[in-house]
Amino acid sequence: MLISSPFEALEILVLGSLMGRQGSPRSPRPGIQKPSLSSGCDPPPLGRRVPGGEWNKSAPTSGSKSEPAKVCVKGVYAGKRQNWLHRHLRTIVFTLGWIGLMFVFDSCMVSIVKYTLISKNASLPRESSESKEDGGINGGDRKPVIEMYSQLVNSASASLAKVFEEEPASLWEEPYREASQWKPCAHRTLPSNHEGNAGESNGYIIVSANGGLNQQRVAICNAVAVASLLNATLVLPRFLYSNVWKDPSQFGDIYQEECFVKTLEDDIEIVKELPPALRFLNIEAIGSQITDADLDKEAKPVDYIRTVLPLLLKNGVVHFLGFGNRLGFDPLPFHLQRLRCKCNFHALKFTPKIQKVGALLVSRIRKFKAARSTMIDKQLLGNYAPIRNSLSPDGETSRYLALHLRFEEDMVAYSQCEFGGGESERKELQAYRESHFPLLMERLKNSKQVSPTELRMLGRCPLTPEEAALVLAGLGFKRSTHIYLAGSQVYGGESRMRPLTGLYPNLVTKETLLTPSELSPFRNFSSQLAALDFIVCATADVFAMTDSGSQLSSLVSGFRAYYGGGQAPTLRPNKKRLAAIMSENNTMDWNNFKYRVRKMIEEGQKVRARKFGRSIYRQPRCPECMCKSYY
Repeated sequence: MLISSPFEALEILVLGSLMGRQGSPRSPRPGIQKPSLSSGCDPPPLGRRVPGGEWNKSAPTSGSKSEPAKVCVKGVYAGKRQNWLHRHLRTIVFTLGWIGLMFVFDSCMVSIVKYTLISKNASLPRESSESKEDGGINGGDRKPVIEMYSQLVNSASASLAKVFEEEPASLWEEPYREASQWKPCAHRTLPSNHEGNAGESNGYIIVSANGGLNQQRVAICNAVAVASLLNATLVLPRFLYSNVWKDPSQFGDIYQEECFVKTLEDDIEIVKELPPALRFLNIEAIGSQITDADLDKEAKPVDYIRTVLPLLLKNGVVHFLGFGNRLGFDPLPFHLQRLRCKCNFHALKFTPKIQKVGALLVSRIRKFKAARSTMIDKQLLGNYAPIRNSLSPDGETSRYLALHLRFEEDMVAYSQCEFGGGESERKELQAYRESHFPLLMERLKNSKQVSPTELRMLGRCPLTPEEAALVLAGLGFKRSTHIYLAGSQVYGGESRMRPLTGLYPNLVTKETLLTPSELSPFRNFSSQLAALDFIVCATADVFAMTDSGSQLSSLVSGFRAYYGGGQAPTLRPNKKRLAAIMSENNTMDWNNFKYRVRKMIEEGQKVRARKFGRSIYRQPRCPECMCKSYY
């Protein structure tokens, strides 16, 4: 007998079992009359066995005597099927087992993989804690894992465990074609009738910039614009030492001095130091030192002409001390805006020391596969930019996502939000605020209190590593995605990072990619370390930020918009919209979460020209910085 399918074998097995019951000799139960079958055949197939041990070979008939006797042959077929069953029992069991195995595999694969992954991830912190301190306020103290959205995390874990599910190709592309229409042109010479400088210099401008790498970068380019506005000579900018950053680096330790001077030589005069006649002058004593208190934040050009120019003409020198965000973006003459862009995107190039290690980081993340030879690579890495290998096409493993996670203890404390850590967390953050932000505490005493829940719904809370991981999972990035993590120590350390590393284990930092000897020249130089983060984030296939107000995120996203050519997507979560989505954690299914997260990110990726008053460093798509082509 041929069996056409496993299901036919199953049918035969069931029928055979039923017929076997009907054909087997049984003694009737006392007092119970067995009903006759509708066919008129008694259950015994070939006659009934009588007490003497002989078979009664007669069979009852139905109908008239003239009709041929209907021999009950059903028992014969049952016997044959029983014999067939005995001969093919092993085959049937194997077939049914195979069917059952496939069913069990299909229905339980996700659960098995999920359990395995969770078990593996649970052991990772134990291994790393032995060799590396747990970051955050508590240093190396172990903390329990904190999950604010456990249901969504479980759904994300199950979704990422579907290893055969394809990743949307659009994740690694700019979604809007208009992005490729904007081209860099801040380096082009302006028409001869522009409002440029003329005549002899009005004096010297010294700038001592405060803050970290990115605040200093903005201050440098603003100083260039002010020097042009006041027709002054700019002394090579200096960097103030900060007790927060603790970095003694100066301009020449981070940027190429000659490139800076040469790139801007047609716009302003730049010298390395004051002339001897002014070098030992007590600038503060003569009233030429200007602090941030002397200028409004985002001051207008007219403020500089009224306040600064008279001092410059009188004393021949002015010293801007601090100079944090002391020049507004609008209104500003066209040529000054373009000069800002030229400074930021063309004049400030990192030193070869930084470029070399930055290129090393990028090549190790990409695992030495064919590198993209993009404009971003050339601008940031210089002679160390990777050379495209046409024989090795770009593969999936060569792509990486850079994530700038702003969840340092100072930012977390300043936000006044809560992050699921309970009473102990509240006490920690309150103590940190009282110690580090006395002005904030004074202001809070005299203002209406806003609850942590309200702050979160207003979009004022920094995203946690857990929230960042959920956004990436909601967008569809696979578990195998290579992620470069930029930023300082995360508040809460590994216990806070566990939801992120559990969903995306291929997470690296500059500390894990570089050997101790490669990293040692940058130790105790936070601005130079930040420069490495800047390079890796800007050259990433995808850049994801968690705080659009961060200077690093703003400058990196602007750099990618300027040089990306429409092939450098940036992810900008809207914290207010995300908070509304996350508030439905306990009632939202995973498909709905994915849909809403993707709509949120797509909205942030729309190509828009810079609006009035917005940062030209972050949004360079405007006539002053870029040229738009139509094709």
